Amino acid sequence: MTVSEERSKKSHAGEHTTAGPPPGGLRSVLRYDLPASFVVFLVAVPLSLGIAAASGAPLIAGLIAAVVGGILGGLVSGAPLQVAGPAAGLTVIVAGLVAQFGWAATAAITVGAGLIQILLGLSRVGRLALSLSPAVVHGMLAGIGVTIAIGQLHVMLGGANQGSVLDNVIELPAQIIGLHPGALLVGALTIAVMVLWPKLPKVNVVPAPLVAVGVGTAVAAGFSLDLARVSLPSDIINEVVLPQLPSGPVLAIIGGVLTVALVASVESLLSAVAVDKLHDGPRANLDKELIAQGVANTVSGALGGLPVTGVIVRSSTNVAAGAKSRWSTILHGLWMLLAVLLLAGVLRQIPMAALAAVLIVIGVRLVSVAHMKQLWRHREMVVYAATLLGVIAFGLVEGVLVGLAVALIRAFYRLTHSTVDVQREDGRWYVSVHGSLVFLGAGRLVRELRAIPLRESVVLELHVDFMDHGVFEAINDWRIGYERTGGRVRVDEVLDSWYHRAIGGRPQRRKAVRQDVPPRWFAPWSHWQQTEPTDIEVPSQADSDDHLIAGIRAFEKHAAPLVRPFLSELAEHGQKPKQLFITCSDSRVLPNLFTSSGPGDQFSLRNVGNLVPNHGEDASVGSAVEYAVDVLSVQEIVVCGHSDCGAMKAVLAQSVTGPSALHDWLRYAEPSLLRLAATAGEDAELPANERLCLANIAQQLENLLSYPNVAAAVAAGKVRLVGMYFDISTAKVFLLDPERRALLDITV
Repeated sequence: MTVSEERSKKSHAGEHTTAGPPPGGLRSVLRYDLPASFVVFLVAVPLSLGIAAASGAPLIAGLIAAVVGGILGGLVSGAPLQVAGPAAGLTVIVAGLVAQFGWAATAAITVGAGLIQILLGLSRVGRLALSLSPAVVHGMLAGIGVTIAIGQLHVMLGGANQGSVLDNVIELPAQIIGLHPGALLVGALTIAVMVLWPKLPKVNVVPAPLVAVGVGTAVAAGFSLDLARVSLPSDIINEVVLPQLPSGPVLAIIGGVLTVALVASVESLLSAVAVDKLHDGPRANLDKELIAQGVANTVSGALGGLPVTGVIVRSSTNVAAGAKSRWSTILHGLWMLLAVLLLAGVLRQIPMAALAAVLIVIGVRLVSVAHMKQLWRHREMVVYAATLLGVIAFGLVEGVLVGLAVALIRAFYRLTHSTVDVQREDGRWYVSVHGSLVFLGAGRLVRELRAIPLRESVVLELHVDFMDHGVFEAINDWRIGYERTGGRVRVDEVLDSWYHRAIGGRPQRRKAVRQDVPPRWFAPWSHWQQTEPTDIEVPSQADSDDHLIAGIRAFEKHAAPLVRPFLSELAEHGQKPKQLFITCSDSRVLPNLFTSSGPGDQFSLRNVGNLVPNHGEDASVGSAVEYAVDVLSVQEIVVCGHSDCGAMKAVLAQSVTGPSALHDWLRYAEPSLLRLAATAGEDAELPANERLCLANIAQQLENLLSYPNVAAAVAAGKVRLVGMYFDISTAKVFLLDPERRALLDITV
């Protein structure tokens, strides 16, 4: 037997973002990022002006922040698809600083906050945002979506955003009664275009928000509707106010700097994490993003602009509009700059109702029903709902804190909570414990154990993911005392070996401590075909005659709870196996065992001798091969033979004669026998049936190429053919080089 060394190559995907064009180059920028930048620009103009007005700052301050956040923030950003600019979350804070110190001093405070953010980014604290529960992030997105939609509904009806969600809800009936028909018409048409445009073939390369705003503006102009439009001052350049050092209590100034820095940092990081969940592009480098936000705030404050943060509204709009790289953010900043200098007259024609309608659709889409279903299945809806309601009622940062508090309470509850089920069955007591075992729950567990009558046989099943020393001592003391009174106790651990590791004093995971405790994935079949130790549970008499029923019961009791989440996902989304695995029907060959694969990983085809008749000779094998390649799009087809193969022995000895179904089937192995004869004298040290097994694997790989779809997929590099050999006696797997019939030891 020839053994060769095969080395695998691993590629590591890191956080890599660049300031240059995306992989598609200039064409991708023109197709995706350029249109998306216009959409974000159109959304950013009214938001920037509105936030500046609400903060008590000059209107130009909002535009400066948008320009700096777009161009500079986009160039150095660690989150390529996140858009930075003035944020509503800082409105109250900035308004308070303006009232206390004046606008010029507030701009200087913004510079100081930017420097603090740079230091925070350099200290690598940004990655802490990745520790947030997904339920909190999705709840934050949903809360922002509800806040946006309800607030902008007033604008679409011809009124004004009342500020808080509660105020908007209270004033909504009056707003509906006094709605502006023209605004409602423009808004309704804009929403209709937003919803229907992506469904139209061929034309949907142009982003729906851009088309929708254009339609709304055209309708308003065509019917000469008297509507509120984007408001830009006639001479905004002269409104620029440069920063001045603030005068007043030092602690108040330091407090203002830290407040702006921390709130802006938290909002930017939360937004970056949330935006990552909206696209499949590069993941955010949060430390780099924090530095970028600090640089943008330093420059924005120095030019007399508002504080800058990463903002979810513009960022989600950017993703929804089809942006693929940071160039969308940068270009949107350039359009903002050009608008300030050249296009003020054009922007003044856009109806606010059209922009409000775009924001309503974006807000509604942030409330994802799919995410709700996933969180419901994982019992995280309480955290989601708490975050959503918190953002609606109190604001972004406060709502996230509420969600985090609920998540921590639930985590503490799960850590300290366990369930204990005691049942008597087949003459013995079964105690099943699920959850985490810490000292707080030891009392209840011991009470249940002490309630079991003395001198009985007890099986303690631990389905636990953690056990502290206090609980271990409580269980062990009870076990020792119970066995001294004549009882018998066996401890089975399903998830991990916390108890047995503590007994053996061996903290290494997956290291056997007792020979009578088989690994969880071996039970029960590991001891059915050998002499059972006295303390191993033997199936009852009824089950001893039917290992199938006993195995099903063991699966439903032990394994089913572990695999149920995976099978549930596969049932909902369907199978997507990576390989077609063709192997023998031999009962000793278990592909999922020696390939460490599970549900959904392999599409299996088993028959006597792992044979693949040529194309057109056998419909059963042919249909499986065609289904795997054409429907499932597998990437590998594996033919796996094995040692001591009964089919190969029968073919070699010609011991199966016709007429019989087995004889007819084994005739498909005759080409393998001819291949063996052609290489007579090679590998003489191997038994003839093993040499035939290797020749048979090579022959079946060749037969696979007779299938047109397989041959085409292999030629195109979409499918790889793999020969494999399983040595039963040593439980060792080899790859086969079909040209030399050499076995490659993959463990060397």
